[in-house]
Amino acid sequence: MRSGAWIQTYSGIQFWPMDARPEEIVIEDIAHALSMLCRFNGHCRQFYSVAEHSVLVSGVVPPEQARWGLLHDAAEAYLSDIPKPVKRELPAFHPWEDRLLAVIATRFGLDPDHPPEAVKQADMALLATEKSVLMGPEPAPWRDLPAPVPGLEILALSPREAKAFFLARFAALFPV
Repeated sequence: MRSGAWIQTYSGIQFWPMDARPEEIVIEDIAHALSMLCRFNGHCRQFYSVAEHSVLVSGVVPPEQARWGLLHDAAEAYLSDIPKPVKRELPAFHPWEDRLLAVIATRFGLDPDHPPEAVKQADMALLATEKSVLMGPEPAPWRDLPAPVPGLEILALSPREAKAFFLARFAALFPV
């Protein structure tokens, strides 16, 4: 008996987000779903996927942390991307997301107990970069953002392109 309800993934499998098992994680499901999720809950000037964001994070962290950079938002493939102001008001959500990310990390040979701090820092620097490129004029200053990543190009790929971009980066970082 599994805990919670299941979802059907892109690859057609039953997946229990609240009772995930490493052997059920399929990278194509992650790539597809993240390529279809728009950052900023869609409130940006053009479509920009979580998949593209993840590839860019993997490119700005030290090379030994690039795998974590690529997969740092992989739980969103199954739980969706909830804006931080909303997520802060849902205290039960964070543990579910952490558990699922730990299962994903285990599946791909990452240490589930120690996501690198550099990935969190890169994620925030990317947020600052994305905000400056993809958002309109701010109605008030955003809080606690670092400087944007200098020279980083946001491509705003289509979902199909973002999925291919993500899978190519995965293949480079996780050779068979």
